[in-house]
Amino acid sequence: MKKNLGVVQAVYPMPVLMVAAYDEGGKVNVMNAAWGMICNEDRIALFIDEDHKTTQNLLKTKAFTVSLADRAHMDVADFFGIATGNKMEDKFQRTGYHAAKSAFVNAPVIEEFPVVMECELAEVADTESFYCIVGRIVNTAAEEAVLSENGKVDPAKLDALIFDQFQHGYYVSGEKAGKAWNAGAGLMKK
Repeated sequence: MKKNLGVVQAVYPMPVLMVAAYDEGGKVNVMNAAWGMICNEDRIALFIDEDHKTTQNLLKTKAFTVSLADRAHMDVADFFGIATGNKMEDKFQRTGYHAAKSAFVNAPVIEEFPVVMECELAEVADTESFYCIVGRIVNTAAEEAVLSENGKVDPAKLDALIFDQFQHGYYVSGEKAGKAWNAGAGLMKK
């Protein structure tokens, strides 16, 4: 029997996304965002507050990157979520991480995270219910160590972090449970 829990954000898993942008002076800022998703073939939507330092930066530069956080970098990924660039001047520098300028957009690529989407600002949706940044993905890059033999990202090698809104924990993905567009194919024949 199900127990009523009230209003709970009961979506699991949630990604652990590192959103990075430069400020006007070329300084790197990174934030941790769990409320993001692919919303079209070449678009990513980030439901983040307008007052974040990273949001303000990407609105000015019209570009940003979105990296997938992994187990090996969980401590820094979490730090990027609990520290704010609005109050901490050296937020990125204190991690000791490295950023390189994207060859595709005016935004930093954080070298330690294994997969990055390089995005141009495509749209801002500001409604009574949400504030959303939509980016057009112009390139995705991945470390060779997380690629399969066919040259695509292998979730089993990625060790991507998943955010749990129920208990406020981090988990990792990777175990393949079935094949998409195949697991339910038998029901098509009924």
